Amino acid sequence: MPVLALKLLFSSTISFLITFYFVPLLCTIAQKFGVVDVPDGLIKVHESSIPYLGGVAVYTGFISGLALVFPLENSIFSLLVGSTLLLFIGLIDDLVVLKPYQKFFGQVVAAICFIKGGLYLKEQFFHDHLIIALPISLLWILTITNAMNLVDVMDGLATTIAFTASCSLFVIATLFHQENVMLLLSSFMGPLLAFLWYNKPPATIYLGDAGSLFIGGFLASLPFLFSWSTYNSYGFLAPVIILGVPLCEVGLLILIRTYKGIPFYKGSPDHFSIYLRSRRGWSKFQVLCFVALASIVLLGVALLVTFNKISLTSLIFIGTIYLVMWLIVLFK
Repeated sequence: MPVLALKLLFSSTISFLITFYFVPLLCTIAQKFGVVDVPDGLIKVHESSIPYLGGVAVYTGFISGLALVFPLENSIFSLLVGSTLLLFIGLIDDLVVLKPYQKFFGQVVAAICFIKGGLYLKEQFFHDHLIIALPISLLWILTITNAMNLVDVMDGLATTIAFTASCSLFVIATLFHQENVMLLLSSFMGPLLAFLWYNKPPATIYLGDAGSLFIGGFLASLPFLFSWSTYNSYGFLAPVIILGVPLCEVGLLILIRTYKGIPFYKGSPDHFSIYLRSRRGWSKFQVLCFVALASIVLLGVALLVTFNKISLTSLIFIGTIYLVMWLIVLFK
C-alpha cells in the first residue's frame, strides 16, 4: 500500500477513535458543570437538556490525527491558529453567552489570522487585485463560519453537512493530487464521522458554538489551499457550490428575518430544517437524507465547474434551477 494511503488511513482512524472515546467523557463533564442546551420550545425543541462540548471532541481528534502525519507549514499553521481561535470563541459563548458584536469581533480576528497566513483568493484575476481579493476572502470566511453556526439547529445536521462537504473537497483534492489537503481532510473527516454516531437523532451531545465555529472556519479557509484555476479560470466557484446548503440557509434566513423585521443575527424558527419538519412533516432522518442527496448533486456540479465541462452561463442556469427547487421543497 502506498505511503500516502497508509498516512490517510492512519490519521483518519486515530482521529476517529480519539473523538469516539472522548465524547462520553465530555458528556459527563458537561452534565456535571451544567454545560447543556436547554429546550426553549421555539428553536430548541428537544425533550431534555443535551450536553454541549461536542466541538471539543471533534477538535481534539482532528489535532491528534493531524499531528502524527502532517508536516507543519506556514499556511497550515495559520489555518490551525484561526480554527483554534474560533473554537475558543465558541466555547466562551457556550459557557457565558457572548453578545453578538463580541462574537463577531472574535470571528473577524480569526479571519484575519487565516488571511495573514496566505489563506485568501489568489486565482488569476484576484492575484493582481488584492484590494478586491482580501475583502471577498474575509466576507467568505465570515459567511461560511456563521452559516455552519446557523444550520446547527437539528440533531446531526451541521455534522452531516460538514462531513459531506469534506468528502466532496477530498474527491477534488485527490483528483488534483494535493496530498497535504488530503491529509488535512482525512484527519477532519474521521472525528466528524465519530461524532455523528452520538449526534445523529436522537442526539446525546451537540457541537455547541465551539464546534460549529471551528468547523465553519476550517471549511471556509481550506479551499484557499486548492489550485482552482488549474483547469478553469472560474474554478474558485467550486467551494461556493459544494457549500451550497449552508449558503442557502444563511441567505434565506437573512431575507426572511429582514422581511419579518427581525435582526438577521437574532434567533428565529425560520431554518430550512424546521420548515421541512413542521410544514412538510419530514422526520429528522429524512432531512439528513435530503441534505446528503443535495450534497452529492452539488459535488457533481462542482466537478463539472472545476474541470471546465460547463460554461459560466450554464452554471448560472443550473444555480437558478437549484434555488427554485430548494424553495419549492421548503414552501410548496
